[in-house]
Amino acid sequence: MKKKSAPGGRKQATGGVPDRETVLRFIAEHPSRASKRDIAKAFSVRGHDRIELKALLKDLENEGLLERRRKTLVRPGALPPVTVLDITSRDDDGDLIGRPAEWPDNGTPPPAVLIRPVRKGKAKTVAAGIGDRVLARIFQSDSDTGPAHSARVMKVLDKQRGAQLGVFRATPGGGGRMDPIDRRDKEIIIDEDDTGKAQDGDLVEVERSRSNRYGMARGKVLNVIGSVASEKAISMIAIHAHGIPHIFPAGALREAETARAAPMAKREDWRELPLVTIDPFDAKDHDDAVFAEPDENPANKGGVIAYVAIADVSHYVRPASDLDREALKRGNSVYFPDRVVPMLPERISNELCSLKEGVDRPALAVRMVFSAEGRKISHTFHRVMMKSLVKLNYRQAQAAIDGAPDDKTGPIMDEVLRPLWDAYAVLKRGRDRRQPLDLDIPERKLLLKDDGTVDKVVVPDRLDAHRLIEEFMIQANVAAAETLEKKRQPLIYRVHDTPSLAKQETLRDFLKTLNIPLAKGGHLRANSFNGVLAKAKDKPYEVMVSEMVLRSQSQANYSPDNLGHFGLNLMKYAHFTSPIRRYADLVVHRALIGSLGLGEGGITEEEEHALEEIAAEISTFERRAMAAERETVDRLVAHHLADRIGDEFDGRISGVTKAGLFVSLQQFGADGFIPVSTLGLDYYIYDETHQALVGEKTSLGYRLGDRVEIRLAEAVPLAGALRFEMLSEGRKLPTATRSFHKAKRGASRQNGARKRKRRGY
Repeated sequence: MKKKSAPGGRKQATGGVPDRETVLRFIAEHPSRASKRDIAKAFSVRGHDRIELKALLKDLENEGLLERRRKTLVRPGALPPVTVLDITSRDDDGDLIGRPAEWPDNGTPPPAVLIRPVRKGKAKTVAAGIGDRVLARIFQSDSDTGPAHSARVMKVLDKQRGAQLGVFRATPGGGGRMDPIDRRDKEIIIDEDDTGKAQDGDLVEVERSRSNRYGMARGKVLNVIGSVASEKAISMIAIHAHGIPHIFPAGALREAETARAAPMAKREDWRELPLVTIDPFDAKDHDDAVFAEPDENPANKGGVIAYVAIADVSHYVRPASDLDREALKRGNSVYFPDRVVPMLPERISNELCSLKEGVDRPALAVRMVFSAEGRKISHTFHRVMMKSLVKLNYRQAQAAIDGAPDDKTGPIMDEVLRPLWDAYAVLKRGRDRRQPLDLDIPERKLLLKDDGTVDKVVVPDRLDAHRLIEEFMIQANVAAAETLEKKRQPLIYRVHDTPSLAKQETLRDFLKTLNIPLAKGGHLRANSFNGVLAKAKDKPYEVMVSEMVLRSQSQANYSPDNLGHFGLNLMKYAHFTSPIRRYADLVVHRALIGSLGLGEGGITEEEEHALEEIAAEISTFERRAMAAERETVDRLVAHHLADRIGDEFDGRISGVTKAGLFVSLQQFGADGFIPVSTLGLDYYIYDETHQALVGEKTSLGYRLGDRVEIRLAEAVPLAGALRFEMLSEGRKLPTATRSFHKAKRGASRQNGARKRKRRGY
């Protein structure tokens, strides 16, 4: 009998299980289908041999040769099958080189990716150029030289003009120069004829026009954004630096302005149901409303019925329309302290789709029945016309339940608010049994004065009103995913992967220094981290442990594959509740409408086929928004503190690296840096396990989470950078830290001596 060969003509190892090298080669060549089941199928591994294959894969993971991403095994540093790339340069052969638009900040540079040219007939053409952001399908390179990955451009997302952002500095006699915002960019000389209307101190976009071989580059002002002296211009820096679309095209605005209120036809009438909206006090749009009541079914004693109604954005934003194309291009709304860059024009988001008090509004709603123990018994989706009974904010609703109702909440206490809180108590039982990751990191909010300057930073209270709305929304999202799976309807899931093996080991090593155990990877669940957090509760290292647990987590994203949500401890989860501000939710709405036959505006066949691309795009745009929001806060705080050089502050060490310490100013919600060279006369050693910098001679040092006193030495508003000087003395740290690194340095010196001897130095 002829022996079956593995893919690619390679023979299997004896015993039915491929050898290590064959497995690693297969995974590298098939990054999109490399689960344990895929490998077993590819090599015809059956029966008892599957146990041996499982052990082999586990060994490769433990050795760091493989990483587990959801159910798929990949080589460390491998890219997902579809990703967003920024095309940055050309190689020596003239071919384009791209790099991932988003890459984890783990000390390793993003890999280079060779862009495959598109061939049309005999002509060789390329669909993108330097400076473009593209959606690309990734392939493993066959070449032994050059980039390990190649890519085929699927879609150009953003055509860049090669412009740089900076501050115009006028020079006597005309002309000037541009000081770049990004420190990696070079200063550009601007001739008098190329300054446009730029004035000294203006934030400008400049296009390079030419470069002298030995002199400074020259350029031309393309756009004057505004005076950088105003904090209101600071969010524009992030908008331009990250390429966030902020001006709606004429076609999208025209569609928004000509849209008319949705008719009642083919909708259920829910206008008598006393749904209410509960949002932040400054919310401009209201896309979700809730109501609850006891279940009168005698078979469900103590059970409740929860209603969640979500604005029917899909009625107004149809697939392939100008509004739809622009919404996908944005991916989500972006929230800055002084402005919002919305996903949809205000005519749609703040008017036609906002669930305003006392106004008829179209909605997609879910009715969910829960048992007294908080288990969901059933749910149904409905396309309805609703009318919000009243608009409330979180504090207002909470105050009413706590015994201080006002003119709005008083009349609805018995009919609406108490039943809502009773239902939340039921749902909370289910949540407590599920045990999601209970990592409650305080969220800081910057409050600005009328002139755009920072007034203060506040930490809003975490109220039961927040938790109630959050749990209602989570259950609605679960119901959406379950319904679409049951209908076998393709959709976009919200997925959150288990922490990587490397991050688990880093956290486990750190926790060992505090005598806190952490289960091994195969048994790791969200409640494993809750146990760790509970052991650190009210201890001096509580904040430090919370920070490390947070850093160990994977980043949530969007995927057409159901990979589960680790943090929420849910098997099926899809974003459904915010279609005004998230494109993923709009896709889920369309999928529900199409699969349930709820009328017009359902998902199209073309959209179904593009879900992998859409998921990759909106995941990247979400990370883009997060980075822009974070950088804007950093710049605002640096601008606020620029005239307080020399002032002393209380801070907390929020990061430890070989280069120095990151210190967080709690009252401002911003971080600054202390270079290791400024800490003192001792030689400081970086201890990754203990997350500390320790003096070699004194054993005095600083550790993650330590409270310290610092002095502000420098503030660079445009970069959002703060530099501090340490005023607090280091504390005595475990001698094991010192001896370990002393031995390590000794070994390093010996290895260095051996190398120099071999090389003849």
